[in-house]
Amino acid sequence: MNEVFKRPSFDLRRSPFEMMEPLRRMFEGDLESSSIRVEELVDGNTLVVRAELPGIDPEQDVDISVAEEHLHIRAQRQERTEEKGKDRYRSEFRYGSFSRSIPLPKGVKNDDISATYRDGVLEVRAPLPAETEQEPARKIHITRG
Repeated sequence: MNEVFKRPSFDLRRSPFEMMEPLRRMFEGDLESSSIRVEELVDGNTLVVRAELPGIDPEQDVDISVAEEHLHIRAQRQERTEEKGKDRYRSEFRYGSFSRSIPLPKGVKNDDISATYRDGVLEVRAPLPAETEQEPARKIHITRG
């Protein structure tokens, strides 16, 4: 009999939950993994953007920039786990990059924007400009050419 047919097609030492892990990641988040989850709010006269970035080093793994009236947040993560047992060794790694662009209100001064990182949350604060008087909405008449 052929050697291939004698062996099971999966590792019996792994639990069913371990074997389902790749499917769980695919359906629960890896499809969204290139985007950072954010919360935007206005606190007084400041736009506050909170980004969920657990398990990263903000000094090495995060880049924040402002261009064309957008706040750009880019991050990368590397995770590695190892399990050593008497008869087995298992190593798993996961890495990826994430990004998010948030439109900023007109008039936000780039030099006034600040950022802090605490307990897995990046917080970016951008003071809002004083309100300027906007022109009222006006209907535009369409003419036939």
